[in-house]
Formats: sequence, structure tokens, C-alpha cells
Amino acid sequence: MHIDVVPNRGSRPAYLLREAWREGKKVRKRTLANLSSLSDEQIDAIRRALKGEQLAPVGELFEIVASRIHGDTDAVLATMKRLGIRELLSSRPAFEAEVVMGMIAARVVAPHTKLATTRWWRTRTLPQDLTIEHVTEDDLYRAMDWLLDHQETIEKKLAGRHLKNGGLALYDLTSSYFEGKTCSLAAMGHNRDGKKNKLQVNYGLLADKRGCPVAVSVYQGNTNDPKTLMPLVEKLKKDYGIERVVLVGDRGMIGQAAVEDLRKVPGLEWITALKSTQIRALVEGGALQLGLFDEKNLLELTHPDYPGERLVACRNAELGKLRGHKRQALLEATTKDLKKVRTMVNRGDLRGAGRSVSGSAASSTSTRSPSTSSSPLKMTASSLLCAMTRSPPRRRSTASTSSGPASPRRR
Repeated sequence: MHIDVVPNRGSRPAYLLREAWREGKKVRKRTLANLSSLSDEQIDAIRRALKGEQLAPVGELFEIVASRIHGDTDAVLATMKRLGIRELLSSRPAFEAEVVMGMIAARVVAPHTKLATTRWWRTRTLPQDLTIEHVTEDDLYRAMDWLLDHQETIEKKLAGRHLKNGGLALYDLTSSYFEGKTCSLAAMGHNRDGKKNKLQVNYGLLADKRGCPVAVSVYQGNTNDPKTLMPLVEKLKKDYGIERVVLVGDRGMIGQAAVEDLRKVPGLEWITALKSTQIRALVEGGALQLGLFDEKNLLELTHPDYPGERLVACRNAELGKLRGHKRQALLEATTKDLKKVRTMVNRGDLRGAGRSVSGSAASSTSTRSPSTSSSPLKMTASSLLCAMTRSPPRRRSTASTSSGPASPRRR
């Protein structure tokens, strides 16, 4: 038996299952079935069976020894390739660079410890793609040491890509609390994580105007923001070859003392914000009139206290709303606490300096101002109320009041 193919003009050919035999000198044929309704795959399977080939399900012919996920890490690697990350790490083939590539991809997809990362790799095709199948956690730590040795070269490449003469450079300092006692940089300092009595390490981040990281520097945990500024300026000038740049930092980074140092650097300008005491002095001196502020347009002014600088301001309506909500929350929290005090006074449980405070004095606390009575309780409660509704002295913000203008920017 065999399959004959009969061409059809303009349509799919006919497939006929036939058998043949010989009668004397003639060959006879007989059609057993019309296979035209079958798919090409089915017809091919019948043809192979007629040839004597042994057919079996695919699942019986192959053994699945491993199944690894490919899509997520492949997408990250493709993005890293488009960004030129591999060329940033090293211009020559390097095993450590491939390991660093793998750690970056793992950090994006599934952040883990170094040991857990090597275990997670076994569930992905990433190690095969980077030819790092047999790395251990020790290899990852060695790759980080290699990365530290090449940090200066990598940052110079990043600066060449993203920092331009006459452009903006953003810089700020932050911290991470530290567990342990073996780090020489760990120290007690201003904790930004809200972790009390914790050692910390400070690190500064330099970025371009879009916020793309260019360089990172690490300092002891008790290092103040301004102390890291001039080393950064020196790095911009000498290491990166940036002759003219506008440095952008917050009011804690670029204060009055830092401004005096920056004036001495040729080709360097800055953008920062005034502190609340400086804004208040401008308002009280009449140099800054709140009625001139607009929510869309910027207000520019000069002042003798800031020679050679421009003060720029705009009213921040959204920040005003935010501060209004915070003020209301503080008032509600204070009222709730004062109700507890009133209850204690009514019970006679609250006592002042050598004498108890009467309930009538407590009842008048919420209706009278501090100037109308000398009650110790009333003065204390009112002072507490004022203290809780006043902006914290170290608070960083862009508005001097909830409905007032934004802090003038210095340049």
C-alpha cells in the first residue's frame, strides 16, 4: 500500500490510499480510501507507518530532566544589553562582569541574599545565558570586590554618558542602618530610617537631571551632609572633567556655609532652598510679600543678604493642602489628649505645683486664650497645643506656611 498524490488545479491535491499488484505483465491499482480530508501531519504519519517506522507519542520518546523559567530574566538581560551595561562594567571579557550582570538581573526580578540568589538561579536559564552555571556565593562576593576595584572607571563612563558641561547635577546624602559591629564606617548619626540607637552608614548619590545615578560615595554614619559636598565638587572637576555645572541640593546640603565655599569654585552654580528662618526674615523685612505669589508663575527677587544670587519662589497649593491635613490631624490628636487631661482633672487626679487643679479651670481651657487666665493647666495645655501644631524645626519642606508661598530657591 502507498499514498498517491493527485494534483488538483487551483486547490489542494487529493491524497489516495492505494494498493497495487501485478497480473502477468500489468500492474493493477485499487483505491482503498480518500485521505484528502486529513491534515498533512496525519497523512505523513500514515505514510511513515506504511514504511514500517515505529511511531510513539512524543512524551514517551523524550525525558524531561529540567524545566527552567526563561522569560523574566531574558527580558531584563535584553534591557541591560540595550542600555550597554556590559560595556560599562568591562571593555574586555571578564568572568566577574558576567557574575555582576547576573546579580543585577536577580536584584531586579527577585532580590535575595547572595546564598539565596545562587539557589534561585537554578530555577532560571540565566546562569546558562551568562555561562555562570557553577558559581557559589563566594564567587558573588569576589565579584563585588572586583566591582569595587572598577568603581572609578565605571563612574567615569557613566559621567561621560549622562553629565554635560553647563548641565544639572543632582546630589543628596542618605543613610542605611547597620546590624553588626564589624564595619569601620558604621556610627551613630542622624537616622533617616526612624531606627533609634542603631549604627548606620551614610552614602551620597550623584545623578543627572533625570535622576539617573552616576556615582555613589560612602561615608561614616555620623558625617554631616555639607562635609560631603566639596569632595563631590572636586570629583566633578578633576575626575569627570566637568568645567561648568549647576549643582542641585536641598537646604540641608547647600546651606549658607556651603554657599561661601561654592562661590570660590569657578564655573560652579547651585540651586537650593532657603531655610524657614531665612524666609521669615525676608517676610518680616518686607522683601518678600506673600500677596505677590502665583500658583503657576515664578516670582524672582534679589536681596542684599544674598549677593549675586536670585531668589525664586512660587506658591505650592498642593503642599498647602498637605500641611492643612497634617495640621488638622495634629489638632484632633491634641484635642483627644486634652480630653483625657480634663477627665483626670474632674476626678481630682491631676495636681499642679503644690495644689490640685479644679474642674472649672479645665473646662475653660478649650474656650479661653492663655492671656485671659493664669491657670497652670490652661497655660500648659495651650502651650502643648501650639507646640504640636507648629512645624518641626528640622522638617524639610517647600512652603513656609500651609497656604503661603514656596520657599525661595537660591541660585
